[in-house]
Order: sequence, then C-alpha cells, then structure tokens
Amino acid sequence: MTSQRTLEDIFREICAREGPLRERLEDFSRAVRDLSLPFAEAYDDLVKRLERGEAGRGTPDVGARMPSFLLPDSTGHLVSLEDLIRTGPAVLSFNRGHWCEYCAIELSALSQAFDEIAAQGAVVVSIMPETREFVATARSRCGSRFEILSDIDNSYALEVGLVIWLGDRVREIYVAHGLHLERYQRSGAWFLPIPATFVVGQNGLISGRFVDPDFRRRMQIDEVVTAIEHAKQLDR
Repeated sequence: MTSQRTLEDIFREICAREGPLRERLEDFSRAVRDLSLPFAEAYDDLVKRLERGEAGRGTPDVGARMPSFLLPDSTGHLVSLEDLIRTGPAVLSFNRGHWCEYCAIELSALSQAFDEIAAQGAVVVSIMPETREFVATARSRCGSRFEILSDIDNSYALEVGLVIWLGDRVREIYVAHGLHLERYQRSGAWFLPIPATFVVGQNGLISGRFVDPDFRRRMQIDEVVTAIEHAKQLDR
C-alpha cells in the first residue's frame, strides 16, 4: 500500500475485485486504519460500546419466524416478506446506507454471487433506513441486480432488534467529512441498524442468520448459499 493511493482508490478496487468477502472487508479495514485513523479509532470505540451492551442479542434466531414487513422499493412499490418468499427462499441484508463502504463491499459481493443465488431459486433484498432517492443510488451502484428497500425511521429494523445509536463521536466525525445522515434518513436521531443477514425459507422460518455489532464483519457468501440450501430442504 503506497501513500499515493487514497482510501477511495482502495475502496473502488476492493468493490471491483472478486474473492472471499471476509478478505475484502479485512483489507478495507486495514486501509481505514492506515489512512484514516480517526475513523478507525471511533469505530473501535463504537463496537466496544455495542458489544458491552450486547447489541443485537434479541434478534430472531435460526428456526424462528421472521417478522413480516411491507416496505417500499426504489420506485415506491410496496414489497412484503410474503411476496419475496412466495417462490423460494429470500436473503434479507440489513445495511447502514448508501454512504457506507462496508455495506457497498457486501452488496458488491452479493451482486457478483447473484446468478448462483438465483439458480437456487432465491431472491436477495437489502434493507436500508434511507429515502427512495438514496436507496436508488445504492441500487444503481450495485448494478441493480436486486432490490433495496427503504426502512424509514428504522421501523422494521427496530422490530427485529437491530437498531443502535451511533453516538456523538461518530456523528461529529461523519458530519466533519460531509456525511449527513439526517438528510439521507429525514431524521436527526442518528440511529442505524446493525448490519445483519437473514435467510428465510418459504415457510417464513430463518434458516441462516448473521448478526454482529462489529459492522466491519458480514455473512460470507458461501454461508448464504448453504443457508439457502438448508431452507429449501426444510420447505420440501
């Protein structure tokens, strides 16, 4: 890694390349630590606070029924969980927003794996607490291969038990770097979902789940595919 390369350069390279999602996320985290220390330190403190508070502990587990929802997509069309699982399993990926590089890296990996996932008869959606304008931006950036739903006020994420407060330190750093969540979300609360992935079968039950207060870690693509296969077995 040379000093001439910016964090944006590294981010774009990671999004474009293939390979295990874990390695790509770890590479970006190293770049953040090397090139943007205030972010790295603030993220470390945030994750420690969330872990101490056992954030995400109350989310539905494997074998539980996934709560239903009705959320608008990037065009305003309302989508329900029942719509998604009508013909096969659904992969629900909760993400922080169009501005989050870690989310973009995950969505890029899901986009690259879209054909493999679709071949299993499954669908993919991302759920973000942003207005349609910014949800559409996120969808365009990941190649529009799957839909992104708008969860204004984190209503569904709150029902699932994923909502956390970012805290003053992270908010101040974000604002200083031009990230204004109040504009993206139409809310000044500075709440976000813990990024999480649930694989839900046609029976509405969760066959795979990944919830981690450290938003720098995500469910691996091979784990998603395994959970889809498990859901199909249970649906027979």
